[in-house]
Amino acid sequence: MATYFFWFDLLGVAVFAVSGTLAAWRNQMDGFGVIVLASVTAIGGGTLRDLILDVPVIWINNNSYFYAIFVAAVTTILLVRNRLTIPHNTLQLFDALGLAFFVIMGAQKALDHGTSAMVAILLGTMSGVCGGMIRDVLCREIPMVFRGELYAVTCLVGGGVYTSLLMLGVTQLPAMLSGMAALLLLRLAALKWQISIPVFGKPHGGLNEP
Repeated sequence: MATYFFWFDLLGVAVFAVSGTLAAWRNQMDGFGVIVLASVTAIGGGTLRDLILDVPVIWINNNSYFYAIFVAAVTTILLVRNRLTIPHNTLQLFDALGLAFFVIMGAQKALDHGTSAMVAILLGTMSGVCGGMIRDVLCREIPMVFRGELYAVTCLVGGGVYTSLLMLGVTQLPAMLSGMAALLLLRLAALKWQISIPVFGKPHGGLNEP
């Protein structure tokens, strides 16, 4: 089972690296900017999760994560370099795939270190959203988690499905795949049908600014 965890984690890093690379391309960053954005997107959330759990940061003693980031970034650049524009939904699709991998893997790592199911879901959500938040801030954009269609809610649902199935006695791999599928399908449905949480704002004729 540990082999599954490693490859799922590595695949999540690669997918988020693609997401960061696409964001760098869209914002016309240079090669260094591409690698930085791909890296912080790919390992930012996992780094924060490990620091909170007070365990060794996952990439410190394993260069495989940097290899995955580099290969994903270079491959993405080669595939899109001749395109004049990149559809925005391409970035959103890879971001959704990254969420599906990272949230479940983050939740499992939290469970492995003795947290409750609720804390595991929260740390899994943090693993999924924090890298993208850093990416968007560096691109001077409002992070996806704070705008538009359902985002963090999909992470909570995916993590909830995973931990619930584990408590019901479902083995890890089917539970993991079910949690990933629930998260991904909900996120894609939110993108397609523009399902969102009501936006907080001043009502018409509301209070003036202080």
